[in-house]
Amino acid sequence: MRIVLVGPPGAGKGTQATRLAGKLSIPHISTGDLFRANISQQTELGKLAKSYMDAGNLVPDEVTIAMAKDRMEQPDAQNGFLLDGFPRNVSQAEALDELLKTEGIKLDAVLDLEVPEEEVVKRIAGRRICRNDSAHVFHVTYSPPKKEGVCDVCGGELYQRDDDSEETVRTRLEVYHTQTEPIIDYYKAQGLVVTISSLGPVDEVTQRALEALKREDDGK
Repeated sequence: MRIVLVGPPGAGKGTQATRLAGKLSIPHISTGDLFRANISQQTELGKLAKSYMDAGNLVPDEVTIAMAKDRMEQPDAQNGFLLDGFPRNVSQAEALDELLKTEGIKLDAVLDLEVPEEEVVKRIAGRRICRNDSAHVFHVTYSPPKKEGVCDVCGGELYQRDDDSEETVRTRLEVYHTQTEPIIDYYKAQGLVVTISSLGPVDEVTQRALEALKREDDGK
């Protein structure tokens, strides 16, 4: 299957993308991974992207699209892929359609992970990270440390990243509503959108998504 995964920050896209790609035996293609890989390997696209980033500018859509095109042409993506973080706006969605059309293929589904806005704020603003090891992550509600402000693993101080503050989360949500959410209507017009709730245990959300995608696939 060829799938685009969308949803607001805090919807669990990264977690579900990895799990779904594994279950469906297709590569998980994320924008972040594309940028890191191209920059670390010093590809021409990576150098170009880095020049914009170093100057404090946004990387133009055409560079992101070219990276995605290159990745989707790799052998492991010939039978399908799951796109995470791309397309990020309607112009990228239109470019993706054109790109797929030239390859004689099309998307099978756009999976929309739905979560209430206040839940997003609660999920992200409640995260606490260990200063000694950022891999040690806690949550004030869902996975609190045994002692407030102290890492269970190493005893390091737990802190809230600036990106996780409520104010920043609400700004990120506004950007999502303005820039990315319109692609849902764009794809709805093509009959591709499958919406599921991302509330509940991770396993349940994954199963919900797989069942919804199967129904979508069977209905075509």
